[in-house]
Order: sequence, then C-alpha cells, then structure tokens
Amino acid sequence: MSAKIIGFDDQNKRISTQQLLQKIYAALDAGETEFEVLSSGHHDIGGPLWTEDGASLKFRVKNPGQRVGSFGLEGTEIVVEGSAPADAGWLNAGAELTILGDGGDTTAHCAAAGKIYVAGRVGTRSGSLMKHDPAYEPPEFWVLKRTGSFCFEFMGGGVAVICGHGCEDEPSVLGDRACMGMVGGTIYVRGPVEGLSGDVWLLDLDEADREFLATGMPVFLEKIGRGPLLAELTDFSRWKKIVAKSYEERHVHSRISMREFRTQKWIEGGIFGDVVQDDYQHVGGLVNVGADRLKIPHWQDKRFGAPCQVACPSNIPTQDRINLLRQGKHEEALQLVLKYSPFPASVCGEVCPNPCMDACSRQYVDKSVSMAALGRLSRDIPAPEPQPDSGRKVAVIGGGPGGLSAAWQARLSGHQVTVFEADEEVGGKLRQVIPPERLPEDSLNSEIRRIKELGIEVRANTPVDAELFARIRADYDAVVISSGAHNPVVIPFPGHERLLKGLDFLKAVNAGKKPKIGKRVVVIGAGNAGMDVCLGAYAMGAEKVIAIDVQRPSAFQKEIDHVKALGGEVRWPVFTEKITEQGLVTKEGELIEADDVIISIGERPDLSYVPREWLTERGMMDVDACGQVVKAPGVFAIGDTIQPGLLTHAIGQGQEAIAYVNDLFAGRELTPIVKPEMINQSCLSKELFKPRNRGKFCVTDGKEETLRCISCGTCRDCSMCLEACPEGAIRRVEKEDGGFEYVSDDEVCIGCSVCAGICPCGVWAMEQVV
Repeated sequence: MSAKIIGFDDQNKRISTQQLLQKIYAALDAGETEFEVLSSGHHDIGGPLWTEDGASLKFRVKNPGQRVGSFGLEGTEIVVEGSAPADAGWLNAGAELTILGDGGDTTAHCAAAGKIYVAGRVGTRSGSLMKHDPAYEPPEFWVLKRTGSFCFEFMGGGVAVICGHGCEDEPSVLGDRACMGMVGGTIYVRGPVEGLSGDVWLLDLDEADREFLATGMPVFLEKIGRGPLLAELTDFSRWKKIVAKSYEERHVHSRISMREFRTQKWIEGGIFGDVVQDDYQHVGGLVNVGADRLKIPHWQDKRFGAPCQVACPSNIPTQDRINLLRQGKHEEALQLVLKYSPFPASVCGEVCPNPCMDACSRQYVDKSVSMAALGRLSRDIPAPEPQPDSGRKVAVIGGGPGGLSAAWQARLSGHQVTVFEADEEVGGKLRQVIPPERLPEDSLNSEIRRIKELGIEVRANTPVDAELFARIRADYDAVVISSGAHNPVVIPFPGHERLLKGLDFLKAVNAGKKPKIGKRVVVIGAGNAGMDVCLGAYAMGAEKVIAIDVQRPSAFQKEIDHVKALGGEVRWPVFTEKITEQGLVTKEGELIEADDVIISIGERPDLSYVPREWLTERGMMDVDACGQVVKAPGVFAIGDTIQPGLLTHAIGQGQEAIAYVNDLFAGRELTPIVKPEMINQSCLSKELFKPRNRGKFCVTDGKEETLRCISCGTCRDCSMCLEACPEGAIRRVEKEDGGFEYVSDDEVCIGCSVCAGICPCGVWAMEQVV
C-alpha cells in the first residue's frame, strides 16, 4: 500500500509546502517507501530523501509545484501524472523523474545525474547547465516532443535526447538560440533545427550513437506509455547529434597586420629593452680575467632549439641535417630525417604548410631555407636498419600519416607491427583527398613502399569495430589509435541538407568516380582542403567556383593563386544565412548563385569502436599528457582522434606515441615530452650572412641550402670564435666519440663578449657576474 499525502486540511483548505513535506517526512519515519501525493502547487516534492536501510522510494504526484524532483537522489523514482511547472528535476543528483505531460521552463536545469523522462514538451532554458561528474554515470534527459528557446545554455556534460515527435512542421525542435555557451555533453535531436549557437557542431550519428538510442528508446517510451512509437523513433536517418566545439575551434584569430604589430607589440618595454641588461652597479677594473670578469662566456651547443626544429610538429632537427651535409655525410644527413618521419618528400616536400619555414631565421636575411627541397632529397633513400627484435607486438588502427608514422617508429624500435586500415590502401587523406597537383602520386607511392618494405604488416579493407578492437587489445602489447576524422562537420543553417560534404566529394574525385557537379559551385571554407575542393570541382567540369570564409583564408597563398588562375574567387569575410535552390544567401542578403554548395570546414572522428567512457564530452579520445587513454593503459591516441591538426601534427604524435610505448615496455614512468626552448633571435649574428637577390632566388637542389642555413643554436664548427678571440682564450677540443667542443680558458678570457658577438649561430652566451 502507498502512503497517501493530501495537500489540503480537514476544511479542504490548501496547506503550506512545509506542512505537506512534514507529512512526507513523518510517513518516511514510519517506514513508508511508496507515496501518492495530491498536491496543489506545492514545491520540492521528491527532493533529497533517503531511507536508513537504502530502500528505494517511489512517488506518484498530481498537480505539483516548482522543482518537483529537485536534488533527487539515487534510489528515488518520481512519476508526475500530467504536466509539471518550472525547474522540474533541478539539480537532479540521481533520481528518476517521469513527467507524463509537459515540463515547464528550466526542466533538468543543472542536472548532474539520474534520468528525466518527459512525455510532451519542455520550456525555455531546459537542460541548461547540465553537467557530468566523471565519478558517476552522466545524467540523461529524454523529451518526446520539443524544447523552448535557449535550451542547453552552458551545458557542460550529460546526454539529452529530443525526439521531435509531432513537431515536423515547426521551424526548429530546439527553439531559438539553442546551445549558447555549450562546452560539453551530447544532444541527440530528431527533426528540423535552426538558430543553433555558433559554439557547437551538428554531426551525423556514428554506430555508438545509434546503439545508445536503440538501447534507451524502448525504456523511455515504456516509461511514458508510448511504446507504439518505437519503430518511428528508431528510424535514425532523421537523427543528428550536437557536440560542443573545442576551445581551439571557438577561438579562431587572424594574423594581425603590420600596423597592428608596430603600434601594439613593437614598442612594449622600449626599443632598446632587449639589449640593455646591465644594472650599472658592479664596478670592475679596466681588464679582468677569472672571477673578476664582469661576464663569462659559455659554449652552449644545442642548449636552445632552432626555430625550425621547435616549430616543426614532427620535431625534425633540420640544423643537424644541414650540418651533416656540410661535413659531406650526405647519406647520413638524408637518413636523419627518416628517424623522425617516414614522409620527408610527400609531407615535408609537398603538402606541409611548413611552419618550420615560417619560423626560419633566414627569412630576416633574404628567404627561409627551403625545407621542401630538403625533404624531397630523402624520397628514395633506403630505410634505417631496425633495432633487434624486441618480442613485443604493436597494433596501429588507421593507416593515415599519423598511423604510418607510429608503425614506422615502432618497427624501427624492433617491435612487430600490424596496421589495420579500412580502405583498400594505406595513406589516409594523403591518398584519399589531396589532388595530384599538390602531391605527386609517385612520391607518395615511393614512401609507402619504403614503409612496407621495413617489415610492417598492413591489413587493408579491415574496418575496426568493437568486436575486432577487443581482439586487438587482447593480442597486442600496445595499441595506437589513429583512425583520423572522416565525419564532415556541417553548420546547421537553413537548407543545410542541400550541402555536399567536401571530404566525401574529394574522396570520390581521387577514387576516379567522377562525381557529378554543376557549372556554378560555392565552397564554404577557404583552407587548403577548401582549395582542394575548388580544384576538384574544376576538374569535374565546373565553370565558376567561389570559395567563401568567415575569416582570413588559411590556405597557402600558392593554393589560392592556383584556384584563381583557373578563374575561381576567394571571398572573406562572408557569413552564410541559408542555402536555397538558387544558391547561398549571405547574412547581408546577397544571393551567390550556385548549382551546388560544398562545405569544407573540418571533420570529426568516428570512434564508435571504443568504449564510450574512453571519450571526452566532445566525442574525442580522452588522453593524458602522454597521449595514453586515461581509462585504458597501453592504448594511445593521436592525430584527429584527440584534436584537429595538420598532417605533420599526426606524424609527430605518432613518433612521440612510440617513444611512450618504448618507455612503457621498459617499465619506465611516462613523462610528457618537452620541446627544447627556442633560441632568441637576438642571440644570432645574422648580419654575417650575405643576402641573396630575392627576385632571382630559386632553390632547385636542397643541398645548396647548406650555405644559407644559419644553424641556429647548433655549432657549425666555423671556428670564427677561435680566430676572433683577441686573447686567444678559445680552443677546439676533439672528443672520443668523434665530436668536438669549443672551450674558453678562464685564466686568459677577459669576458669581452667578442665570441658571442661573432658567433653566427648564437652558441656562445655571456653569463653576467653579479
């Protein structure tokens, strides 16, 4: 029997909320665990209650007031017969709340655990500030129909399912301005969606999403008594999911102009602030040696990293490579890069944006050292000899640049390696989407052939699902997840269903399928991928292609120039309002006529083969500072599975992942790899280098760059310091391992700083004596 709690006294007058709650407490103390409550707008029914023996509590409530189920604890079940007003399930901490009618404003507001089921609509700001404590299961919020405006504001975690039943003719089942400030969690939505915040992405479902909905939907419909809707609501073709953008995706900044640099940056601290370092308090003799010197020189070979090395996501020490070329050790120099990347020609030499060149010190003399030409030198050289067999087995899931980099490093370390690749051939986006105009096919094939010849097993046409992944974990000593991002991002503006996805289009073009395209094409996104889409559209017969972006195009200038040479246009900033049959309409009301509109603004990974608890709230792999999956020791994730990046980022992360794997196999504690500190430009004597004629500058052979490279932070053994020292205090010392060092004699050196001033590489540093 249930305890009956009535919200009226003997004279049929409404009692206060406090009096009604006191009745519930008294019945609870008497041992009751099931309650039928006839309320009259009384609030906080079903709040934080528990029994001494942990027995479950059940409430059936009619006509509740605000905050029904607020602070509800695990073990409490509340069923509302009819609708509920505002704040239902507010700060739910584990209870199960079922509303058999509509929910008011802020339903599930701040929910942190438990489940909330609503058989109708919910009001404004429902689901706002939902959160997830990783120590508990995430909260779930299921709604049969739709939400009001401003729903899921500042959502930080949990799962929401908005079924949109009976709302097909409404403009949006999420109301207006949904998901403002959302930073985490997942929202599944069925039906039309408009007016979403710019803080989120609208994505297709993956296998794990479909499994979650297929499992939870029957439970939800049974709770609200709508079981016959199961077939309709499990047609997943109408479902999408919403996830928050990453911090990097929400904070996109263009480069500042030269005027902004001069007026905002250059003057900070005064124009001489970086060279005047004396405090003028210590007074010495006219000429001093030993401990009486004001400054003491230190030869700091490789104490600091060269700008190219620090800026390179693949960690390639180009200054070492060029020093070997200077010494005539050509084969050793060309093989050096293979210790860091298996793609020196395809990536460094062809498709990389070369951040190393953007950082190169030589640009302040004439032009940056041509890393592309240097990379192409290593295209056809043989692979280094692997270390002896370790007896360990490493599995790599995904045969893109990152996965092949990890496989390459693992094999060089002596491990047996197997690459599981879903496509018919490895190479990932290098093979699938980059046009031959940017990446010659023979270059890529040559380097992939070298990878296979090293002894790496490749299992092509082998997509990894949950079952296969479980076998892989059991059969291998370590696993590297590098399956990339192949789920294109779509912005949910009106008409988004008309969009073609750039990644799918490029894959079809590169596979020779000749996808049909109209004469007029608009491409949303002006990065390098967007430029590739433009080239693909022209190759498929387009006559006019216009690329638009909301910010300064991030594509290489040479790629933009290539598109323009074909008659294409690049416009920015342009903000899209909607897509129509006529083309794309901007926020300013301009119609850009188009037969087809292709979107190319990024992709998200499909990680449905791993356990859901391994993922972050944004659906990426949850890894620690060493790239190891937080909840799966021995499993590492790299590339686009953890955050969007360049191909060379994935290559560098693959290299680092195997360094961590080697530490793991050796029983060493994993510690994050730290890049060397970049040398300051003020340490270099760039005036010693003769500028080349910029207009006639052309590099055809990478070996010619040995004369131009400044070797920042690395001694080039030029002996200028030895010859320039006025006291003859410096000598060159040969070391037993074949190396060398320069040494300053403290009893002869006067601390004049000539060595530091004459060193072109910044290797000599002066320590000021206090």
